[in-house]
Amino acid sequence: MFKSLKNHPFAVEAFFESSTVLTFAVPKEQLENLIPKCLSLDTFNNKWAFVAAAMVQTKDLRPKGFPKSLGNDFFLIGYRIFVRYTNKKGKRLRGLYILKSETDKTKMAFMGNIFTHYNYTTTDIKQIISKNKTEIKSNKSKFNISINKTVETVSLPNNSPFLNWKEARRFAGPLPFTFTYNKQTKEVLIIEGVRQNWKPKPIKIDHYNIDFLKSLNLKNHVLANAFIIENIPYYWKKGKIELWN
Repeated sequence: MFKSLKNHPFAVEAFFESSTVLTFAVPKEQLENLIPKCLSLDTFNNKWAFVAAAMVQTKDLRPKGFPKSLGNDFFLIGYRIFVRYTNKKGKRLRGLYILKSETDKTKMAFMGNIFTHYNYTTTDIKQIISKNKTEIKSNKSKFNISINKTVETVSLPNNSPFLNWKEARRFAGPLPFTFTYNKQTKEVLIIEGVRQNWKPKPIKIDHYNIDFLKSLNLKNHVLANAFIIENIPYYWKKGKIELWN
């Protein structure tokens, strides 16, 4: 019974005040061993696969339909790989595979690890906002990014594999689905997200240091894009389970 609680047993809703996503292009061979066999990498030009670091300021997270007063506010740093999954009906779904999730609230980590497989840990997260820049940092996680807010026309990051922002937008995240795989039971858990007012805005990153990505020992990876999305009503449907052969 307790294991089944982790399978997103009810719909959840929240409001994203902001979602900042840095997506890194990695030679696809380096990410293949990080995802279960039921999934495939979502690639670009059959060369690049993608891992993202998402920083989300979340308000009023609660079971869908519950009053906002019962919701939780927290900051999330999540690490995801862009993947695809072919379901039992033969439909190819684009989505994300969770590597790790960090939050600044102990309660959120505790509840998140009861009702999800998202591997929550608690860390210090500080957001410093000024007129010219926004900095998001964590001393414990050795995480720091600096966003330049003075640039009106943002160019793609140096060495990005994308030719333009239209191409880059396809890998802005989050995608419609999130997937988890239980190796023992051969079950794929599919969580569908529903969003409104989704308008990613390119941002310029002056500096970043992300210790978790270093721990993956990736080579020849580059910052492919960076976006911010603000003021988004969001909810996740109850999880669905499929057996994978």
